[in-house]
Order: sequence, then structure tokens, then C-alpha cells
Amino acid sequence: MITLLSTWTFGVTLAFVALGVFVSYRLFSFPDITTDGSFTLGAVTTTVLLVSGHDPLLATLGGVAAGATAGACTGLLHAKLGIEPLLSGILMTTALASVNLVVLGRSNVPLAGVRTLLDRAEEMISPATSAAGFGEAAGEAARLAAMLAGVSLAVLLLWAFFRTRLGTAMRAGGDTPTMARALGRNTGLLTVAGLAIANALTALSGALVAQVQGFADVQMGIGMVVWGMASVFLGAALVGQVRLGGALVATVAGSITFRLLVASALRAGLHPDWLKAATAAVVLAALVAPRLITRRPQGSSAR
Repeated sequence: MITLLSTWTFGVTLAFVALGVFVSYRLFSFPDITTDGSFTLGAVTTTVLLVSGHDPLLATLGGVAAGATAGACTGLLHAKLGIEPLLSGILMTTALASVNLVVLGRSNVPLAGVRTLLDRAEEMISPATSAAGFGEAAGEAARLAAMLAGVSLAVLLLWAFFRTRLGTAMRAGGDTPTMARALGRNTGLLTVAGLAIANALTALSGALVAQVQGFADVQMGIGMVVWGMASVFLGAALVGQVRLGGALVATVAGSITFRLLVASALRAGLHPDWLKAATAAVVLAALVAPRLITRRPQGSSAR
């Protein structure tokens, strides 16, 4: 029970990465490689603040602000200096590799004995989960409930924001920048704001993952952009074409499903050395499967 709950908790925590990739890639058509660096930046910033004795909530918000700043810098490289989106993200991630090491001070910092946001949530929710019959797994169930509440709030806020006039303009700037410019919108600033939101979500995930696993490491963000992409594509494959709200929920479901698939593969005996290859296979399947499903009826009708 505890293992299953912890798998769900980790999948929900990483759903913030998936939401960030959804915003940058789906809404702004911006392949943002900054994800790897901003995930680590959120983790190391939060960890340093926690170790320094700051309030867990303020420390987490500090990590989120750092991630938003990194995303805005990537947007400025593209919008103001005319650098291609992919190269902008690569440049920013390369710079963040040094920034993260300087901020953390060394390659790994544990959070042993440090009160975290998850500890606070566990203390508040554990009585309810114990009463619900979770027994020894009450603490992990409380953590999962806190993560589900957080990601639900994030989905609701994103859905509400991107339905406002500003949010609609930002979505239009990502889909059809020419039309947005014709309507008098500064697409460059919209992109900067969008990437700031995306990387704030990614940094939030890094901050929470560091608190869940009890340490921060300067290498912990490697592969996060692949995780986010896999979750987005897997979620889209699960539900098909849906509106914004459904797409956001599907992205979260994709992250949880992907984590469950990874955990199942490892439990079935997959060697950890093959984990990245398995990840690539899942992304490939999520990309190809919808096309095969849509082509099959056409082929059978032609016959």
C-alpha cells in the first residue's frame, strides 16, 4: 500500500512539470529545454532556503520565483535577441547548470531533520487519513492528498487564467502570432510571460520533489523535459481531442500513468540502465498510437 501511494505521490508531484511543458509546448508552440534547468533551480533554491531556517511555504515560493525568472530569461533571449526557441532553452539550461551548483554549494544537500511543506501537510491531514482506515500508510496518504489538492488548484487556476482576455491573447499569440500582432498584441512579451508561467510550474515540481525525497541534487533535473513531453502526449493519447480544461486534466493523468508504467516496468525486472530507453518507447507509442487509431477506420471503409 505504501509503495503504491508513494508512486502516485511522485507521479502527481511531477505533474507540475507536465503542466509546465503543456503551457510552453501546447499553448505557445515553444520547445523549451529550460525545463531541465528550472526544475533543478526550484529544488536547490527551496532546499537552501529550508536549510537556512526559512518557512517551508516561503522557501517553496522562492523556488517558484527562481524558476519563473529563468523562464522569463529564456523568453527574452528569443523575443528580444531573436535567438531560436530551441537554442534559447539550451543556452539558458547550460547557464543554469553553473547557477544551480553555485546556489546549492555542493552537488547534494540532504533535508534530514529539516521541517518541510510535506511534513506540515502530513501533520494536518494524517488524522483524517488515519480515520479513513489507511493505518500505517496514513502519512503517505496524507502526502498524496496534499499533492492532489495542489495540482487540482494549479489546473483550476490555469484553466481560469487562460480563459481571461489576457490568457486568451496569450494562447492566440502562441497559435497564430501573425494574427495576434495584427490585433496589436506584443507577442514577444506574451511569450516571455508564458514561459515564466511554464517554468514556475516546473520549478514548483522541483521544489516539491526535493521535499518528497528529502534531498536536492544538481543532476536531478536531467530528463525532465522528456518526462513532461511524455506526460503531455500520453495524456492526449488517453483522451483524444478535448478542450482546454480536459487537456489540462489529461496532462496530469498522463504524468500519473507514466509514473505507474515506469514503476511497473522496474517492478517487473527492467534494469534501471534501460529506463531512458523505455521512456523513449512510451513517448513514441503515445505519438504513433493516435495516428494508427484514426487511420484504421479509414482503411477498413476503403476496403
